[in-house]
Amino acid sequence: ALALALFAIVIYVRIRFHEYKFGIAGVAALIHDVLVTLGFVVVANYLGIVDAEIDLSMIAAFLTIIGYSINDTIVIFDRVRENLSDAKRLGDKIDRAAILNRSVNQTLSRTILTTATVMLVVIAQFAVNFHAGTALEGFSFALLIGMISGTYSTVFIAAPIVPWLWDREREDGLSCGASKLM
Repeated sequence: ALALALFAIVIYVRIRFHEYKFGIAGVAALIHDVLVTLGFVVVANYLGIVDAEIDLSMIAAFLTIIGYSINDTIVIFDRVRENLSDAKRLGDKIDRAAILNRSVNQTLSRTILTTATVMLVVIAQFAVNFHAGTALEGFSFALLIGMISGTYSTVFIAAPIVPWLWDREREDGLSCGASKLM
């Protein structure tokens, strides 16, 4: 079911942005977010820092993290799409890496404000439930780690994967073109 869901995300992003590169980058960031959160939860539980079990509330936390992270990633990629179309419309030279960088910078304040607002609620929920023996302790701890991971993975993992895939596409096109000349 998880593989099917990740595949569906790639297809949805492919339809929305007309490229697989954005979907692949988004899914890579999602996998990172879930693995980092799972690792922190397991280690914190093992060390006795939090009482967290992998149960339905933890699955809900992972799904919430996935939703938050893909939403944040799509906001940045949507800005990339808008900036690319503006550059084409204005006849500017298209430097896709610079456009991606500008798009991340344009959405960074929104990302930080959204994360800070949500983090205040999650920190309060975690503080109230810390060592209370409730399922919300593990849930809020996972959300806390996932929010941090989801925010930096959007900017530092998903966004850099796209120009890397663009460069690979260009290199593959050059190597194919060179073989046609020979």
